[in-house]
Amino acid sequence: MPVLSAKALLLDMDGTLVNSDAVVERCWRAWAGRHGLDADAVLKVVHGRQGHATMAVLLPERPMAENYAENALMLAEETADTDGVVQVPGATAFLASLDGRPHALVTSASEELATTRMAAAGLPLPPVMVTAERVSASKPDPEGFLKGAAELGFAPEDCVVFEDAEVGIAAARAAGMRVIGVGPRAAVHAPTAHVDSLERVRVEAVADGGLRIVVD
Repeated sequence: MPVLSAKALLLDMDGTLVNSDAVVERCWRAWAGRHGLDADAVLKVVHGRQGHATMAVLLPERPMAENYAENALMLAEETADTDGVVQVPGATAFLASLDGRPHALVTSASEELATTRMAAAGLPLPPVMVTAERVSASKPDPEGFLKGAAELGFAPEDCVVFEDAEVGIAAARAAGMRVIGVGPRAAVHAPTAHVDSLERVRVEAVADGGLRIVVD
């Protein structure tokens, strides 16, 4: 039963707190069809990245200006579609255990999309949010996690990240942070610890004001 100590937690959203796979699959399969790409191949790289970064991987010859423009349309499409958006098991209790303790949402979603999906899943917004608009580079760049740690007032080594996607785990490592992988996508990317769902995580306050994270 791994036990990690931290002073602050940084939380991804999609796949970590919110299961939005149904929407992601619908929107990106449609996008793949419009561009003559194999949808299954597209879905292998889409998780965890900002949309324009996914497009840059899949359409490497296309000007980035076109990716940014189409990403704006994709964000609107994804924000309007909340059918099937639910919380990851245990997310309500997990977030309740963090009430009044330092934590931030660090997501590749826009602020509007993050707010919409958290509401659709019945989850409260953390007090600090680092969304797509707040960074210059998408995960696996560590900028988002470093910014989240800085806004909470803690050094990277004092933070533990919760992530589900390969690029998010890579971003956490690049930031010098430990990472707890959540769900099946995370298991194969060697996070510091892994859980099937947030039901397997317990967060407790300790005497020095820090956090004790028990994973089983």
